[in-house]
Amino acid sequence: MSIILFDDNAYLTLLPLTYTRPVADLRIGILTIAEKWARHLSQEHSFYTRDYLQAKYPAKIADDNLFINGAVCPDENLIEAIGNLQTGQALKYNDQLLAVRLNQAAADVFSVDAVFNDVINYANLFVSIRYPEDIFRKNDIELRKDFQLITKGRTSATISATNVIIGNDFFAEEGATAECSSFNTTNGPIYLAADTQVWEGSHIRGPFAICEHSRIKMGAKIYGGTTIGPYSTIGGEVNNAVIWGYSAKGHEGYLGNSVLGEWCNIGADSNNSNLKNNYAEVRLWDYTTQRFRKTGLQFCGLIMADHAKCGINTMFNTGSVVGVGANVFGAGFPRNFIADFAWGGAQGFEVYSINKMLETAQRVFERREHRDFNETEQGILKKVFELTEEYRRF
Repeated sequence: MSIILFDDNAYLTLLPLTYTRPVADLRIGILTIAEKWARHLSQEHSFYTRDYLQAKYPAKIADDNLFINGAVCPDENLIEAIGNLQTGQALKYNDQLLAVRLNQAAADVFSVDAVFNDVINYANLFVSIRYPEDIFRKNDIELRKDFQLITKGRTSATISATNVIIGNDFFAEEGATAECSSFNTTNGPIYLAADTQVWEGSHIRGPFAICEHSRIKMGAKIYGGTTIGPYSTIGGEVNNAVIWGYSAKGHEGYLGNSVLGEWCNIGADSNNSNLKNNYAEVRLWDYTTQRFRKTGLQFCGLIMADHAKCGINTMFNTGSVVGVGANVFGAGFPRNFIADFAWGGAQGFEVYSINKMLETAQRVFERREHRDFNETEQGILKKVFELTEEYRRF
């Protein structure tokens, strides 16, 4: 059976995070949504997504195909319901398509909006991702689920006796190292992936996960609900943030109730606000309506898309959205929505030319020998530059 994770209209409300990836490639908890389904179903997975992403995320259609909504996180009830689907049957929650099982001919013409005659209605609650803030808001739930999935029946590797581990929900993979740090699991589990480093004097509270080849620098303070993606470097103070992969916040400064995409860099002593001075509800820029949307949250910080960067001492307002490839610097608070491929700060913005941005991305990729900034990667960024032109009318 071929497992195909499809995008529904959530990819629009999750912008700018989904300009550069399918919805199922979002990381929440320890794993991406696609990785969760692959582990639970013990199957390879592929993606049904927008045309310009298919070169990097191709769909693999077979004789028997199970299409699963990429915005939905698995749980036992969902897995059972989806596993019971027969060919031609669809599973829906109200009007939302959760999954459908199709033969090759039907899979070749699959559409999210297609009408399916044999529909099973699903009544249980589940975790789904519809807006960027859902990623940090529901990260605690998914961290706990992923921790159980990954560590069940296994024994943690031993780490240095110079550390203090409080509670019993601690797991380190072989190759994880830590020295002179504290890990408090009384409020949630802590997971250290293979080849990760926690440097001296760090204090970490669960639930927390650090993914492979990442490191936490000396004296870091990290609070619960936080995930550090692979090949990332983190320092300073971090609270309830999800940092995907290949990103760096290596210095002092506060990051809270936030999401950082891949290949992001936060300059030294940069901070984000996650609470308004008047304690009012936070609003976030919404690409679908081109206006600010109420989140229902009192705490909401920074949403930063792939390849975005900020200089030293940058200050982000509560509920800031930074688009793909933006470069932010200078004194003062920049606006709450910084367009994709914008260059500047509080004093104003200009267009960050696609050629200059690609030159920078090339240098960043060269720091990772196993990653190639090939024509496919470049093509995605060039397409996003075209798609976001209307937001750069400075």
